[in-house]
Amino acid sequence: MAVGGGYEDEEHETPLLHNSPHTNTGTVWTALAHIITGVIGSGVLSLAWSMAQLGWIGGPLSLLLFAFFTLVSAYFVSDVHIYTNPNNGNTTMNRSYLQAVHTILGYKTGLVCGCLVYFSVFKTGVVYTITTSISMRAIRQSNCYHEEGHEAACEFSDTYYMLMFGMVQILDSQIPNIFHTKWLSIIASIMSFTYSFIGMGLGLAQVIAKGKIEGSINGISTTNPTQKVWLSAQALGDIAFSYTFSLILLEIQSTLKSPPSQKVTMKKASTIAVFTTTIFYLCCGGFGYAAFGDSTPGNLLTGFGFYEPYWLVDFGNACIVLHLVGGYQIYSQTLFGIVERWYAEKFPESSFAKDIRSVKVSLLPEFRLNPLRLCFRTIYVVLTMSVGMLFPYFNEVVAFAGSVIFWPLTIYFPVEMYFVQKKVVPWSGKWIVLRIYTIFCLFVTIYTLAGSIEGLIAKRFSW
Repeated sequence: MAVGGGYEDEEHETPLLHNSPHTNTGTVWTALAHIITGVIGSGVLSLAWSMAQLGWIGGPLSLLLFAFFTLVSAYFVSDVHIYTNPNNGNTTMNRSYLQAVHTILGYKTGLVCGCLVYFSVFKTGVVYTITTSISMRAIRQSNCYHEEGHEAACEFSDTYYMLMFGMVQILDSQIPNIFHTKWLSIIASIMSFTYSFIGMGLGLAQVIAKGKIEGSINGISTTNPTQKVWLSAQALGDIAFSYTFSLILLEIQSTLKSPPSQKVTMKKASTIAVFTTTIFYLCCGGFGYAAFGDSTPGNLLTGFGFYEPYWLVDFGNACIVLHLVGGYQIYSQTLFGIVERWYAEKFPESSFAKDIRSVKVSLLPEFRLNPLRLCFRTIYVVLTMSVGMLFPYFNEVVAFAGSVIFWPLTIYFPVEMYFVQKKVVPWSGKWIVLRIYTIFCLFVTIYTLAGSIEGLIAKRFSW
């Protein structure tokens, strides 16, 4: 039993989330598409701003440091996909991050992890809702500025666009599970590369047009040292959000075919993904900061550092929208699966979870709906949309989202599971190194969390 009783052995897998190793078809490339869809999301748009806060030395070093943290975490988590209990010899296939923590570290730790996992997936949905609405609004603003001039009052509300995104997600959320989202991930990963290239290209073009590189070693100057401290903390939080994908790693690993070993394939895909995203992040952040210096916008494609060519800005924002539609589902399917597996096990005779009803709408092909899936997932989408409307602050929300769960889910739990899986002896050299690594990351997380909370409060109450 897992947190809330949400997991079962392979032979007792419910029809709701069937996953037979004999039907898995995933490869290193599909895994790579899933990871890139989950990783290169709204966070990439804030990296130029983060670079501007940290400067030409601190910015790139911070990106490389968080890339290292992410890759270490990915290796540790991929190792626990198959776990053999040393006490009874039972072997468990962990199909999700939460199941792995519960199986290896115990029920109480699993309860704590469960709360963090649910919160992490939910806040990612909120961030994606905010970012998508900003990008949709930016398309309208871009056209307005093009037609009426850059000084025109082209201000529009995000609420309407959040409602549009919510309606799309209510429909997309009826996709049964992550095993049916391969096509969505492929499209989304292509979109992420596209708008990243657009951001880099526009930044590089701006640098060439100006004939000089903006920015400084120390980053943006502030009116007082305290403000600099808080802004640097928010910048680190934005970077942390840009990298995390530990929560979806085991879900993705469960889709891979074998041979070769799923663990080997996952590590290869993770290495390629982290290397690729780091190059993109350094280029996007670096070119954006080089183009604007102290005037670097909080969101590279929606902050209107770029006005022209307006059609390219529009296209970049359209790619962001398409990407985050898929990214929202990749993360949310993890939570959907956890809750629905728990319900199916808790109430095995309930027709609410088992009934499949066919629905035919106009000229569209017939599709099948499950009552539990329809009700729970619709409520979930509405909640993420509502919170997004309450806190529509891009940089501050991204920083908070990145910092609040970075240490426990990316550092602490993976290290603890590694200790158990590999039977690491306390006070051995490896144990001491990993403990120092964990403590260092804890201090970084506390700092970024404090900065993000300060930023949210200040923005919400207009301090």
